[in-house]
Amino acid sequence: MSHSFRQISFAIAIAASTFALPTSGHAYTAEAQQMCTSDAFRLCSSEIPNISRITACMVQHKSELSPGCRAVMDRDAAPQPAKTGPDLE
Repeated sequence: MSHSFRQISFAIAIAASTFALPTSGHAYTAEAQQMCTSDAFRLCSSEIPNISRITACMVQHKSELSPGCRAVMDRDAAPQPAKTGPDLE
C-alpha cells in the first residue's frame, strides 16, 4: 500500500508541477509535491492516477488551490527570461 501511495503522490506531483506550463521541458519538483499533493487529493481524487486528467482538474480548480500550491504553480508558470551570454552564440 505504501508503494501505491508513492506512485499516486508522484503522479499528482507531476501533474501539479506541469498543469500551468506551456512546455513539457519542466520536471516535477519536491516543492510542488509537498505543496500540491493535498490539493490534488482534495480537489481531484476522482482523476487519480491519470496525470492528464489531474492536470485538467487542477487547472479547473486553480482558484481553490491552497496558497502554497498556487504560489508554486504561478511561479513555475511565469515566463522565464531569455538566456543570453557568450555560450549561447
